[in-house]
Amino acid sequence: MRLQSDNWVQRTLISGTVSGVATALAASVAGKRDAESYAAPLNATSHIVWGDEAAMHDEPSMKYTVTGFLLTHASAIFWASIYEKWFAPSEDDADASPLKPLMGAAVVTAGAYVTDYYLVPRRFTPGYEKRVSGKSLSAIYGVLALGLAARALMARRNDGRQYDRQYEEQWQQDY
Repeated sequence: MRLQSDNWVQRTLISGTVSGVATALAASVAGKRDAESYAAPLNATSHIVWGDEAAMHDEPSMKYTVTGFLLTHASAIFWASIYEKWFAPSEDDADASPLKPLMGAAVVTAGAYVTDYYLVPRRFTPGYEKRVSGKSLSAIYGVLALGLAARALMARRNDGRQYDRQYEEQWQQDY
């Protein structure tokens, strides 16, 4: 599967999956540090489905942890759809600065944070705040941003390698 594609759905699924998995891992690590449980932040996320009781569970479970992971993943795909539509560089932007995907990801992630904690009802917040510190919450959102930009940055790197191979082949033919 090509990382750089004209297919918006394909790009969204790649970016969303990378950022969803990375965000879940970051939340789990933060949970271990802040709540002595890898599962606690993902369990807390499942409060959207199971109510506030979910945030009190520390042990991994199908009911709370898997639900929390799926909600995290779905949310990441949603934010990736916005990122890929409005901010991700296209194939025509191969020479664009690597700051473009990072800045776009930062803008989308800031929008995600504002939406999550200021615009939606409390029942629909991610729930991480119930089990991790504010510092950890910032790190989780930072990982979301890096995950959103990862596909575009990897595609840019791969395009550069492709260019290097073509240049090297041409050079060998000429000399």
